[in-house]
Amino acid sequence: MGKTLAVLERDYKSIRAGRANASVLDRVNVDYYGCPTPVQQMAAVSIPEPRTLVIQPWDASTLKEIEKAILTSDIGINPQNDGRVIRLSFPPLTEERRKEIVKDVKKTAEDSKVAVRNTRRDALDKLKGLKKANSITEDDEANGEKKIQNLTDKYCKEIDELAALKEKEIMEI
Repeated sequence: MGKTLAVLERDYKSIRAGRANASVLDRVNVDYYGCPTPVQQMAAVSIPEPRTLVIQPWDASTLKEIEKAILTSDIGINPQNDGRVIRLSFPPLTEERRKEIVKDVKKTAEDSKVAVRNTRRDALDKLKGLKKANSITEDDEANGEKKIQNLTDKYCKEIDELAALKEKEIMEI
């Protein structure tokens, strides 16, 4: 359940919300001498303005590869290469696009809740297996079920809170 929450947080960080955010590059890998390498390991990433991200490679010869990786990725921003750095300009979001992003945020949150519930089901199955094998008593099984349900409720609540925060962030901008 904790891993599901961590994945959700990472996914929300990579959602482009109209502001420049270095996390959008987390899933962009550059083919660096035949090895897929994250952009953050090849360049300094800075945010000089709220809607601009600047990528300055440590090795100038990798500028074209970084630009190509950004173009082929799914972040939806065209890089501008001036020969020394790559600039990513984040356009302001339209109301329609914000609503689409909020739908995606809600869908991701619901998928995470399903994953948490699947984890609960697996844990309950293991608990019932222990009961069948007479490894635990009925009281232990009932207490275990209660603890599992409390954990599930806690993580579902945290998922809802994360989704509400992200939705608020998207709609404010």
